[in-house]
Amino acid sequence: MNSKTVRLGSPRRGLRSVALGAAVVAALLTTTACQGDDQAAAPPTAVPSGSASAGGSTSSAVPSGSASAGESASEIAAPTGDSGTGSSTSSPTATGSGDSGETGGGNGTEYADCEADGLTTAVELQDERGETPRHFLLTVTNKAKTPCVLNEAPQVRLKAGNDAPIVQTLGEPDSEPVVVEGGGKAYAGLYVFGNDEGGEAEYDQSDRFTATLVAGEGTELSGTLTFDLPDGLDTVSVDDAARVNGWAGTEGLAMRPITQL
Repeated sequence: MNSKTVRLGSPRRGLRSVALGAAVVAALLTTTACQGDDQAAAPPTAVPSGSASAGGSTSSAVPSGSASAGESASEIAAPTGDSGTGSSTSSPTATGSGDSGETGGGNGTEYADCEADGLTTAVELQDERGETPRHFLLTVTNKAKTPCVLNEAPQVRLKAGNDAPIVQTLGEPDSEPVVVEGGGKAYAGLYVFGNDEGGEAEYDQSDRFTATLVAGEGTELSGTLTFDLPDGLDTVSVDDAARVNGWAGTEGLAMRPITQL
């Protein structure tokens, strides 16, 4: 009779398997509990520099220059160029007044107007010997070492006294001032008598010419220049035809218009 033998599992092996399974379950439960404790104890995450915090409710400090939620960019003060100040108003730019470099009372140059007591004078007759003396060259010399400026034309008087009539200027005087260097000279042409009929003795006589100077803005300066007549002339006849040319830097420029009279 055939027989089959059936082998039953060992009771000890079954108990070992049950114990091992229980240990695995306990280990899993322990791991889960530890993870929960770690998450509960984790510190809040720091807000990175430059990021915005939600409503500004986190304990992390928001670095300077970043805006929290709900705060407009216009409420953040913009930095100013001035160290240590909060004012955003820039300082005004300095501006100059008047003409650049002008120190001569409006003459348009960096030099002061010439003054009468700073000049010496001389007179030279331009007519030939034997002719009626009519044309004269007036010369002034700057006594100082620094330049000065002569404006327009000299205010010439052919009669004594500052109340004497001023000789009319021939044409329009040059608007450009004449700069007289230290020790330098300037010139003006003068025509004193226009009558061609002779008998000069019947007309007004003058033994010297006087002149005042004009400032850069056109006003008459104080002080008087005296031009004594050249040697050989005691007096000269003068009349209303007299004219004076404006200041010039050369003799030719001063006399050329006058010699046409």
